[in-house]
Amino acid sequence: MGLVSDTEWERELGVTKRDESATQIKETQIKEIPTRGRRDGDLGVPDSLRKLIGEEALLNGRQEAVKLAKELGVSPSSVSAYSNGATSTKSYHSPAPSIISHINKTRARAVKRASKTLNEALGSITQEKLDYADAKDLSGIAKDMSVIIRNLEPPATENKGEEGRTGPQFIIYAPQFRKEESFDVIQVNE
Repeated sequence: MGLVSDTEWERELGVTKRDESATQIKETQIKEIPTRGRRDGDLGVPDSLRKLIGEEALLNGRQEAVKLAKELGVSPSSVSAYSNGATSTKSYHSPAPSIISHINKTRARAVKRASKTLNEALGSITQEKLDYADAKDLSGIAKDMSVIIRNLEPPATENKGEEGRTGPQFIIYAPQFRKEESFDVIQVNE
């Protein structure tokens, strides 16, 4: 613990006499050993900031999210984690429910807006407009909106059967018919 007697201390410093006037004590320093992990007062990134960075990555792309994170002092690897819904790179494959639900809600809002624009563009394509060049512009808008929806929607899970086939799976049960002889016979006398 560092508790020593005065004689041991003086012996360590190289002082041979106990004469206080002749004793020259060397200057000592206490150095802190650096530790791993967070320092005192170093707080993690707040959950609201993680959600904001994840949303930025979804809507405007990774480069914009990295720019935002750099301004806030967050690393690019953390941007990847936040855009995946995780709280850190270590928990990348197990996203936090609060962050992933926020990202999914943002995705759903964007898909809804794109769907509305897509339906309006498709509704605007009439037979009259098909006769003119404006239909190409409207079909281009419709195509762009469908690409946006496809990119924003989460991938659909496939229903695969035992042999890797996709599609619905039907299970049919066929009861076995039993012959009359297989039942027990009870003789009743009247």
